Amino acid sequence: MGVTYKYFGAPDGATAARVPISMRPEELGGDELGMGGMFTKIKPETMAAMVLTGIEGVPLHKVPPLELVVLHPDYAVVKLPMTVVDPLRDIGEEAVGAAAFIWSTVPDRGGPRDAFNVYRLLHEWQDFSHRLHEAGHQAYCLVWP
Repeated sequence: MGVTYKYFGAPDGATAARVPISMRPEELGGDELGMGGMFTKIKPETMAAMVLTGIEGVPLHKVPPLELVVLHPDYAVVKLPMTVVDPLRDIGEEAVGAAAFIWSTVPDRGGPRDAFNVYRLLHEWQDFSHRLHEAGHQAYCLVWP
C-alpha cells in the first residue's frame, strides 16, 4: 500500500488544517481543495528538493524542511516553503529543461531519475504555481496511506 499526496492551495495554515476534517481522502477530487489541486506519488520533500536544487542551485543538504501543519493518525498536512513554488512562475522553457537535467544528475536523492519525466513534472508544478499565485494561496500537501 502506497502513500498518496494531494497538493492544494490555501490562504493560511488554519484553513489548510481544516481541509481533511471536511472530507474523506477518497472523496477528494480536483476542486474541493481549491484551485484544482494535484494528486501525485512524488513526496513533497522530493518536490521541494527538485525545484530548489535544479532551479535555485541550493545544495541538496541545504533544502529546508517542510512545516507540519497537522499530524493525525489517518493523515498529515504539510506546508511547502514559498521558495518551492515562487521560482517556477518566472522561468522559461530553457530553465525548466536545465532544472530537469540537473535534478536527473544529483546523486543520493529520491524521486524520478529520468530527465523527461522531471521536465513534465516541473511543467505541471509551474501551472500549479501560477494558480496558487493568482489565488494568493500557499502550497500545502495532504498525505495519507
